[in-house]
Amino acid sequence: MKVLSQTCPILLVDDNPHDYEATKRCFKQIGITNPLMYCADGDEALDLLQGQSTQTQYARPPRPSLILLDLNLPGTDGREVLNQLKQSKRLKSIPVVVLTTSSDPNDIHACYDKGANSYVVKPVDYDGLLEAMRSLCQFWLEVAEVPSMA
Repeated sequence: MKVLSQTCPILLVDDNPHDYEATKRCFKQIGITNPLMYCADGDEALDLLQGQSTQTQYARPPRPSLILLDLNLPGTDGREVLNQLKQSKRLKSIPVVVLTTSSDPNDIHACYDKGANSYVVKPVDYDGLLEAMRSLCQFWLEVAEVPSMA
């Protein structure tokens, strides 16, 4: 089984800081050592990914190996972030997992139509989130073959 480089960051785009903290705890508990980058809204995520971030810790970020994207974000929402990512020649090959509370079939269809690589409804409790993260990370970091990050 291949393992994507542990230096390749994972980007979480979610407006809930509690979800960010829970995700960090899950990663630590399941042994994911990839750096976890965080953006609290869609505009920040697009700026970061397009190299226009004003945050000093992300002035020249490495390309994420995986993006975990919430849909309901302030400013530019996750649907538009997904749309812009998948239309970008440079960014479209980055796997995007929509990780959201919405189980609306219209959202699910729209996200896959825009190029989401998978769609996961956020579990409501920590144990559920832990299992979801374990499965997601195992698949995207160990099993799936993705294009070179170069």
